[in-house]
Amino acid sequence: MSPIQTQRQECIVYSRVVGWLTPVRNYNPGKAAEYKDRKMFKISGV
Repeated sequence: MSPIQTQRQECIVYSRVVGWLTPVRNYNPGKAAEYKDRKMFKISGV
């Protein structure tokens, strides 16, 4: 393995669902599909 590969770490992505932060990797297939369809918005001035 190269030195770059040995230094990598898994990045855990969390999403807020009904007030709870949940790791996206724990989603069931239906919730994972819904998560992929979401649109992200950037609100300026906040």
